[in-house]
Amino acid sequence: MSLVMIGLEIHAQITELKSKLFCSCRGNYRDLVPNTNICETCCGLPGTLPIINKKAIEYSTMTSIALGCKVPDKIMFYRKNYFYPDLPKNFQITQYNVYGFSSIGVDGSFELDDSKKIRISRIQLEEDPGRIAYVEGGMNVSNSALIDYNRAGVALIEIVTEPDFTNPKEVRLFLNKLSLTLEHLGICDTLMEGSVRCDVNVSMKGGNKVEIKNINSFKEVEKAINYEITRQTSLYNRNIKIESETRHWDDRKKITFKARSKEEEHDYRYFPEPDIPVIVLGDNFVSNLKDHMPELPNQRFDRFVLKYNLSEHTSNILINDKKLADFFESTLKVYFSPVEIANFLITDFKSMIEDDSDNTDYLRNIKVKPEHIAELVKMIEGNKISRITAKDILVKIFESGILPSEAVNNTNSFKIADEKTLMDAVESVFKTEKSAVEDAKRNHEAINFLLGKVMKFTNGRADPKIAMRLINNKLNKPDA
Repeated sequence: MSLVMIGLEIHAQITELKSKLFCSCRGNYRDLVPNTNICETCCGLPGTLPIINKKAIEYSTMTSIALGCKVPDKIMFYRKNYFYPDLPKNFQITQYNVYGFSSIGVDGSFELDDSKKIRISRIQLEEDPGRIAYVEGGMNVSNSALIDYNRAGVALIEIVTEPDFTNPKEVRLFLNKLSLTLEHLGICDTLMEGSVRCDVNVSMKGGNKVEIKNINSFKEVEKAINYEITRQTSLYNRNIKIESETRHWDDRKKITFKARSKEEEHDYRYFPEPDIPVIVLGDNFVSNLKDHMPELPNQRFDRFVLKYNLSEHTSNILINDKKLADFFESTLKVYFSPVEIANFLITDFKSMIEDDSDNTDYLRNIKVKPEHIAELVKMIEGNKISRITAKDILVKIFESGILPSEAVNNTNSFKIADEKTLMDAVESVFKTEKSAVEDAKRNHEAINFLLGKVMKFTNGRADPKIAMRLINNKLNKPDA
């Protein structure tokens, strides 16, 4: 049994919403001037009343269903009272499991790829606080900070796990799979800055829980856990008490540092939100959502394998990038050749977009569209261009957005199938590669070298099947 126990608190914004959780201010605040996306409700001014965003309840319920949680018939909201500069109301409207009411989802489980199940304690719908920007060198060294309240009130889904993780690798696998699930549900664009954040609870068996906050990426989550395990193990081995506290992650120094003593639940003085009545979801609410929910990653994987005859490896690559999987299926609507299109996308196409794949709009902003890929693959399968030529044409499409057929015509890149032209190329290669010719006579596999030289001689335009036949014919002649 592992000595280390790790639990997570994941906060995922519902980026699909046009407005905040309790008011009409914009849900997407990222391109706005600081402190311009706020209203009286965001700030909790006297006389204002929060009005719940119905779509937020639907999205958080879908998340609960996807993570195997029970969804109650009725839900309540509560005030969580604490004083922090980024909380304009001095309380947060959230959910709490008490008085016979539960949050939007409880008692779920989520399976990792190695079949290990991670228990989900609860899922709750709440509002995001504002954002603190430290002016110089981060919170550990800065004496001043700026506050932007544009984010305050944005709809947030908090997913709390049980401490079922035993190492950072499991955590990273879970976070990646959870992100894919949120993306496939159309709830959260996880590539948006700050859209998914994660707090980590680390403890040794029988020891106090330490919470780590201020972790900005999944990669940093791994590093923070590794550091904290090392720190706590050192204390544990020296019989030094591990304090229950909240620590922050310094992503420059790669260490955690104490922020404050860990609050207990009673410190937050939860009580029911008086301005939001009990919400009755109704008998058919969950079943109707289930019937209309988007396809989950595992379901899409099975469909790719069964319907499109893709390999599990190819399907995994596509599914792990929802935008690429969507692009793939859009291409199939133009020209249906699943295996060839998938292979072209995950090799030639993907190698050209990897530098931009962390950008949320990386496929929307490029000049290559599904129509381009469909036409390009159709030309490959129609034996009009070679695969090597197709890659060169793809570069030109990335640069200009030109149609493949136009690019081929402009560069005279059609595949060479004329035997006389190809025979001239073969003759030329045989004259310059005499040593390779002798090798090919003794070792049949060496013919591929000669074929490669013919392809190079013709700038990748030679029909490889015809060229190979001509090479074999010439090798078998006595005077070759």
